[in-house]
Amino acid sequence: MARYFEEYQEGEVFRSPGRTITETDVVNFSALSGDWNELHTNEEFARRQYFGRRIAHGALIFSVSTGLAAQIDPSQRPDLIAFYGVDRLRFVKPVFLGDTICLQQTVQSLEPRNEKSGIVNLAREILNQNEVVTLSYTAKLLVRRRPLNPSGKTKPSE
Repeated sequence: MARYFEEYQEGEVFRSPGRTITETDVVNFSALSGDWNELHTNEEFARRQYFGRRIAHGALIFSVSTGLAAQIDPSQRPDLIAFYGVDRLRFVKPVFLGDTICLQQTVQSLEPRNEKSGIVNLAREILNQNEVVTLSYTAKLLVRRRPLNPSGKTKPSE
């Protein structure tokens, strides 16, 4: 069952299962986005560049991070109204084809908005198989608050 805003605590940490980034991922993302930059699609070109081999698109890794969040234990997922926004997105290190990544997220802060919703701010990091941070950002999730009963108090957890 999804969690209400009130059930989150600052400092809580959640981790997703791992996922390996493949050639198919890069080709499909290139086709979908129209970004055929040779740094991602041409091994010979990429070999002569800064990283010495092809890297996955940063936008691909960000997109995969949202999918990894959906794979976290269902009992830990929010009663989500909407993905409200992203702050401080940084591509810290490259993700290479064949790397296995996972998402680690920490509840950074909680912002009550009204009686129906609040924003859960999650510090998200994508880690590679060596526990190196490759991507970081703050995800802002608009989360449902526990409903009020007729007396105006929140209903206890079921």
